[in-house]
Amino acid sequence: MKVKVLSRNPDDYVRETKLDIQRVPRNYDPSLHPFEVSREYTRALNATKLERVFAKPFLASLDGHRDGVNCMAKHTKSLSTLLSGSCDGEVKMWNLTKHECVRTLQAHEGFVRGMVVRYCGTSFFTVGDDKTIKQWKMEAPGYGEAEEPLNTILGKTVFTGLDHHQKEAVFATCGQQVDIWDEQRSSPIRSFTWGVDSFSSVRFNPVETELLASCASDRSIVLYDMRESAPLKKVIMTMRSNTLCWNPMEAYHFTCANEDYNLYTYDMRNLDRPFMVHMDHVSAVLDVDYSPTGREFVSASFDKTIRIFQNDGGHSREVYHTKRMQHVICVKWSADNKYILSGSDEMNIRLWKANAAEKLGVLAPREKQAINYNQKLKEKFQHHPQVRRIAHHRHLPKNIYHQTKELRIMKEARKRKERNVRKHSRPGTVSVVSEKEKHVVTVVK
Repeated sequence: MKVKVLSRNPDDYVRETKLDIQRVPRNYDPSLHPFEVSREYTRALNATKLERVFAKPFLASLDGHRDGVNCMAKHTKSLSTLLSGSCDGEVKMWNLTKHECVRTLQAHEGFVRGMVVRYCGTSFFTVGDDKTIKQWKMEAPGYGEAEEPLNTILGKTVFTGLDHHQKEAVFATCGQQVDIWDEQRSSPIRSFTWGVDSFSSVRFNPVETELLASCASDRSIVLYDMRESAPLKKVIMTMRSNTLCWNPMEAYHFTCANEDYNLYTYDMRNLDRPFMVHMDHVSAVLDVDYSPTGREFVSASFDKTIRIFQNDGGHSREVYHTKRMQHVICVKWSADNKYILSGSDEMNIRLWKANAAEKLGVLAPREKQAINYNQKLKEKFQHHPQVRRIAHHRHLPKNIYHQTKELRIMKEARKRKERNVRKHSRPGTVSVVSEKEKHVVTVVK
């Protein structure tokens, strides 16, 4: 004889204390939940709408400079410290948690062209229009002490860029040539030239630390190895690149900000074509910086906006702008991957959230769970027309909106013309050139 016994374990449904949430037994059998997908779709739609409602990216404005902010540098050891240099030769040190300036020094005559913090975080270097490289202590001088640089090097020409090695006491400058300097010497230990008038920026690779790259005035991007006596190779593009930034996670990838409103991500092993063209800006791109994860980067443009791109995405996922913000000269992504800093023409440094709708501060476990659940739902339904429309929509300033529209019409007209020429030519005479190949002129080795 078979007897079915009801067996109940109180641990499955009784609360431990009266403050706990009531436990509810759930059966996850899909046949019992026929409307599961439609319910999840509604939740995904609501989560997407709420994300746009709570998207408030602007956090603070750091004002104090008396001229446009020309360059910025992140502290290598402290998250809350930022250095900025302006067009009147003034350098300021900021405490980002308190949103205040903690130190000001008159570093150069004329523009501060570049600045970088030493890898150990004890000092920083600046270069300016007065043909000098100066090294400064990170700590402010004591009471009654004068603000003096630790070391000053007088160069032969104006320096336009500066970067420091990740592990050694070596730094690189660029101007009429790219120079590698030892901190203990007053003359460069190596100089690279390749028939170019001048260079606008130079960057060390953070992974393969002996490699560096520079942007030149002849529309080329030149790659170097410190151990070699001559440059490795260069790629010449149709328009000039203003600056570049290496991906901190992918050793061979770098992104350059170009005058033709686009950004180009290259693999240095194959410079014949960029493996991604990032489009959306409507004016020259002036600066670019990667997030510490290497998955995204932020770009600053002459069109008064900041855009955030996925490293493998052709269009920006986010655009930041304010009525007061003018041409954005420099931009940085904080080392904790949470914030973006931008310096612009109208003397302000602005602090933004990297994820516009992110809630700052300590999150309760249930909040974290809800955020993760909503994120997964949005990913699951991201290609549904309604979800995609709401997630991608951004309000743009009127002039940028009209310029974007105009550029789209021009691009379509060019494509139509190419199609017509191909249609009325002998087959095979007019080849199809992809968007990636259009912008590279040649690679010189």
